[in-house]
Formats: sequence, structure tokens, C-alpha cells
Amino acid sequence: MAAPPWIAAVDENVERSARRDSMEGRMKLSDFVVREAIIVDLEAVVKEDAIREIVRSLHQAGKVAESDLESVGRAILGREELGSTGIGQGVAVPHTRHPTVDRLIGTVALSRHGVEFAALDGEKVDIFFLLISPPNQPGDHLRALENISRHLKDERFVSFLRQAKSREQVIEVLEDADSGAH
Repeated sequence: MAAPPWIAAVDENVERSARRDSMEGRMKLSDFVVREAIIVDLEAVVKEDAIREIVRSLHQAGKVAESDLESVGRAILGREELGSTGIGQGVAVPHTRHPTVDRLIGTVALSRHGVEFAALDGEKVDIFFLLISPPNQPGDHLRALENISRHLKDERFVSFLRQAKSREQVIEVLEDADSGAH
């Protein structure tokens, strides 16, 4: 299966990012994934509900104000209207820039039954990486997408995520990926 266009665009930036990362230190999943917001059994079965459920988990973790839940959810859904972030093979990376966050945040959600997400391959999505970044930090946003893209190309990483049954197991998979164990 050919890589989605956004992955190809991200890949073009990897070499430049690698040079920058060697000077700055590579961004890790732990730099932006909010552990307390990780969901291991997403209840939603359609895109809109999944996004709202994942954003609510960031609210429950204290990272998104209740008054901002609707506008953040709308921003992510607005990004989806430009083209699905369901990249195929059961994975989606919904993301947006939003003025209500002061730093890049994200989380992981796993679905046991799959979510209808209009993915590029038409399959249901069971692994989500959701990102929200401030509008004035496009570099961090791109670096996070690059990081996620790199890990999602590793079949073992994806397989271990699918096998995770608890938040602690997801965190362990992410930490292993950060340390280069995958």
C-alpha cells in the first residue's frame, strides 16, 4: 500500500529534522503524550464521537478546559474535513492547532471494536494518536507528527500497542519506543 501523501511530505522533512534533532535532542512521545489521558477501551464507534471522547480525556487529565471542549473538538473535525487523518491499517492521527493550549499535548486511544473514521483504506481505526498544539508552535506540531509517523512504520510498535490492555502497558510501549527498544 502506498503511503498517504501527508506521510510522504513528513518524510521529506525527516532528514532536516534529524540534523536539528541531533543538535536539540529528538522529540520523544513522552514529551507530548499526556499519560493520564490515555484510553485503552474507546467506547465511540464513529469519528465525531471518538474525537470528542479523546478530547474529553485530555480535559479529565486537566489539559483542556471544559469551556474549550467544543471548540477543540470542532477544530479537529474541521481538520478532518480537509482530508481524513485515518492513514490506514487501523491508525488515525487526528490533530489541530488551537489557541487554548500553551504547549503541544496529545494522547493515545485504543478501540477494541474499531471506529468508522473514513480512513484512506476504508478500514476501521483502532489506534489513535490525537495532537493539539498552539498555533505559534508549528515546529513542535510537525516534529510530533514526524515522531508518530516514524513509530507507526514499526510493525512491532503497532502490534504491541494493539496488545496493550491497560494504560500502564501503553505507557510501557511508548517508553520502549522512546528508548529505541522497538
